[in-house]
Amino acid sequence: MKKRFTSIVLAAILAAGTLNACGGSNTASTTAAATEATTAAATEAMTEAATTAAATEAATTEAETTEAATEAAKEVESLDFENMSTDELKAYAAAIPFDDTEVRVGSLKGPTTIGLLHLEEDAANDSSLGKFTFDMQTQPDAIVSAIAGGNLDIALVPANLASVLYNKTKGGISVIDINTLGVIYCLSADDSVKSVKDLSGKTVITTGQGATPEYALNYLLEKNGVTDCNVTFASESTEVVSKMTEDSSIIAMLPQPFATVAAKKNPAYHEAFSYTDAWNEVTTDGSRFLTGVTIVRNDFLKEHEADVAHFVALQAASAKMAIEDADSTAELAAKYGIAEKKEAILPAIPKCGMTCLTDETMKTALSGYLQTLFDANPKAIGGTLPGDDFYYSVSDFKG
Repeated sequence: MKKRFTSIVLAAILAAGTLNACGGSNTASTTAAATEATTAAATEAMTEAATTAAATEAATTEAETTEAATEAAKEVESLDFENMSTDELKAYAAAIPFDDTEVRVGSLKGPTTIGLLHLEEDAANDSSLGKFTFDMQTQPDAIVSAIAGGNLDIALVPANLASVLYNKTKGGISVIDINTLGVIYCLSADDSVKSVKDLSGKTVITTGQGATPEYALNYLLEKNGVTDCNVTFASESTEVVSKMTEDSSIIAMLPQPFATVAAKKNPAYHEAFSYTDAWNEVTTDGSRFLTGVTIVRNDFLKEHEADVAHFVALQAASAKMAIEDADSTAELAAKYGIAEKKEAILPAIPKCGMTCLTDETMKTALSGYLQTLFDANPKAIGGTLPGDDFYYSVSDFKG
């Protein structure tokens, strides 16, 4: 992989050097007394000198470029996707010898898909590196059926659902990255509410009864020693937003982009804290509060490992671009039906937790999160914790 990455960079620079060398020449004027032979000899000498100088310069450039490209390749191979630039991620993707297989990708409507939008738009315009088709669904069951039936190769799903599917398929899928961190926020019009501890003696409303939002909230309350918080549940986030618009006394737990929408409809509300920050304050094992992960069918991974590694790099670039260019991301969110209007979702983009965590960082963060859910209710992750084969390290791919 490193050799291919280096050769691509070298080829581009050496080609540019060749064009520059061929682009111009200096011709010395001769005196009337100069003979044709002298002119030819002088021209030959000048040409030889120029060629030697150009060769020396090219050799120097090649040596410098080789060293720089080697260092760049080393940095790329560390797969620190969080800290790599969009250009570095795309260069890494281009260096992978993928076989141009059409990769079928499924995702759920919401933050997990927002991080994919720039890649999806490139694919729609035939300007992406590789071939991709995308299928966005509103219900997880549709994604699960498509993966289990072999109609999707890669899917972005809730973290606990990935574990459930791993157990159902007897290890038939692997997780390749974490694509979305926590997106749930506590909103309150009461300025005294700034942390989980401040929920003592209060009533809060949330969604996800019997699912990960409830388990996560219970975990945070327990870790903060809060035993007298009254938790009520609504069927969906839009119901909570509607109630908050009319009643500023409500304390609500909402995912993005609903949290931003609610605060916009009723300016009395502020974001008291995020589940992500609250989780980080009470955990020391490296686990993180997560929303979405990316999984792959192992049958597809075995046959097209290069294409999977290639996709992850492009996915990381798309997620980074989604954050860096929130304006265009909001436009795409409206275009692809995630939001009704660009203006409605634009303020929420920076809070949607788009990322791309891989390898050991992914395993530590996800395994700890799944352990917490398992302790709350084993059924939430499919009955048992996944084995080590659940976690695929992209850096293990050597091309």
